[in-house]
Amino acid sequence: MATSFGSSQSFLLTSESVTEGHPDKVCDQVSDAVLDGMLSQDAHARVACETAITKGLCVVIGEVTTHADLDIQRTIRDTIRGIGYNLEEIGFDADHALIQVYLKEQSPDIAASVDQQSLCDIISPYFAPAGICPGHHIKPGTRQPPSNAVPFSPRKGVVPASG
Repeated sequence: MATSFGSSQSFLLTSESVTEGHPDKVCDQVSDAVLDGMLSQDAHARVACETAITKGLCVVIGEVTTHADLDIQRTIRDTIRGIGYNLEEIGFDADHALIQVYLKEQSPDIAASVDQQSLCDIISPYFAPAGICPGHHIKPGTRQPPSNAVPFSPRKGVVPASG
């Protein structure tokens, strides 16, 4: 019998923690910088991008809906350089690495779905089981969870607000 996250009696939630400068964190920072750069120029931008990085190569892929005119190559290089990767000897030189960007226009079907779906439905595994905050939508161009989102701990369940 198939179950879903919201109807299961139990579940396992895993995560990893890596140190500053780890490729996973670098990738997150690059993707965030692209998102932030687009949102700074277009508050209604929709950005779904992922980054992969290895020695001498950074690839950013995804789909966007925006009117922003962001210098993505520069944003990527500035972010990586700001992290401290500026010498080939340490594994990555932001100024000489190959940067490839494959961002295309977001499909109309996905854009329409995002318009109709609450962010709470998308991020519910990180805040609470599905259904805790139905009907609360996030305005386009913001990155904040709904004010009524409830932090969730797999050991404690819903974590009460402190204060």
